[in-house]
Amino acid sequence: METFSNPIPARIKAARKQIEISQKELGIRIGMDISSASSRMNHYEKGRHTPDIPTLKRIANELGVPLTYFFCDSESDAELSCLIEALTEKEKVYLIEELKLRD
Repeated sequence: METFSNPIPARIKAARKQIEISQKELGIRIGMDISSASSRMNHYEKGRHTPDIPTLKRIANELGVPLTYFFCDSESDAELSCLIEALTEKEKVYLIEELKLRD
């Protein structure tokens, strides 16, 4: 049986540190109560609790990463997820077509 490592805690922490804000600040920015924001975000980053999808979406929006970023197992997948998100729809379609040609 394959063991599963939840990538969400490390991805939240990495993206938060990238924009240089505290756990408390992130929590407040996504609408958490000031008194519990730091501890709740700490629980997410330590993997004690996993945010639900709406909360994770607010975190993604605040950190400037796509929701899919949090589910990537590797750094290259995470980077690709961010780069793809930055493309226009036309560019995404073009990329898809180019990648299909490689088959």
